[in-house]
Amino acid sequence: MNIVLHTLTEVEAVRGSAGCFQVTVNELPRYVDMDKCIACGLCAAKCPRRVDDAFNRGLSKRKAAYVRYPQAVPLKYAIDAEHCLYFEKGKCRACEKFCPAGAIDFSQQAKRHEINVGALVLALGLKPFDPQRCGEYGYGKFRNVVTSMEFERLLSSTGPSQGRLKRPSDGKEPGRIAFLQCVGSRDRNHAYCSSVCCMVSMKEAMIAREHARHDLDAAIFFMDIRTHGKEFESYRQRAEKEAGIRFIRSRIHTLEPAGRNSEDLKLVYVDEEGRIRSEIFDLVVLSVGLEVPEDTVKIAERLGIALDPDGFAETGCTSPACTSIPGIYVCGGFSGPKDIPQSVVEASAASSQCAALLKDSRHALTRKKTYPDERSVHGEPPRVGVFVCHCGVNIGSVIDVPAVRDYAQTLPGVVHVSDPMFTCSQDTQD
Repeated sequence: MNIVLHTLTEVEAVRGSAGCFQVTVNELPRYVDMDKCIACGLCAAKCPRRVDDAFNRGLSKRKAAYVRYPQAVPLKYAIDAEHCLYFEKGKCRACEKFCPAGAIDFSQQAKRHEINVGALVLALGLKPFDPQRCGEYGYGKFRNVVTSMEFERLLSSTGPSQGRLKRPSDGKEPGRIAFLQCVGSRDRNHAYCSSVCCMVSMKEAMIAREHARHDLDAAIFFMDIRTHGKEFESYRQRAEKEAGIRFIRSRIHTLEPAGRNSEDLKLVYVDEEGRIRSEIFDLVVLSVGLEVPEDTVKIAERLGIALDPDGFAETGCTSPACTSIPGIYVCGGFSGPKDIPQSVVEASAASSQCAALLKDSRHALTRKKTYPDERSVHGEPPRVGVFVCHCGVNIGSVIDVPAVRDYAQTLPGVVHVSDPMFTCSQDTQD
């Protein structure tokens, strides 16, 4: 393969020009030998330290020895030095004691690499708006006010509640859910539309109705519904007419408790006829906008990339993948909020720009893949390897994978069995 992954790595400096860049990167220590780690998860199982799981938006806990999410690439564990008991107090090292592959290495240090490349593609992404900056919505104050990203994890089969619809305060299944649009979008500080929020709320409302054991009342409070993608408007009509999701044109200005000791929430709003109305909801989902992370702005400053007034990479209307620096291209959310299909299109455009720039050097550094020499096995007994995939909860929650593995071991000709977590991943296959 001609792809080299540098994980846990920060860009420190970029020098040179189009066709000949020198990139200085700082690779932070993982404290796990990636060549030895088999992603068995025993280090996490034995680790005594529990911290908030950022992937689940703090709705669940993870260990200080962890993999960020089940299908991370590469599928290798890491030690969180900020929360590890060994780095805090100089003792523990349970992960090192129980690791069957001897992969734990607390002696690892940061490494600096100098990489020569012909072009750069910045796919730096976005971050969700923090609604605590808008105190009127009660986020962080009322337990049943969550963000759209948190609600996404609550609906996921790999989330903190395994996809069962529960509200954070008491685990009760909500009967009425309100979605509030444009939280951190189209306001004084974020004049732009975040593009994806309308469809996100519709999708989450539809999935919530599928997961609910009883009839769920879902209401979306909006300024404008923007369904600009292919067949998006038909999806909106299906949500409203077939699923019964209510669309209410009104911007909620404040939330308050439904009662003195109630975890429910009261929304007061003005409808399109100018009448003041109020409703009680079990759960409120804030459809948060998207903005440029501070770290991304710092990288842009190091590279000298021009930014627009909202902090996104400045590009031309006829060259959406080109930045202000020749040879440095951009794709995805760094050039403006967008959904996955458009990000994929832009990624193809950026790679095509790189190919055009470097066409004269094409294949100059290609490495030839080598394979072991073949030999005749005629007359030898068969040697069968069996690999049974857990596939997370997709298979593991239905099939007793360890029992299947143990049974396969008893079959004639089987000399090796294992039950990797994700057999389809490239890391497992390697």
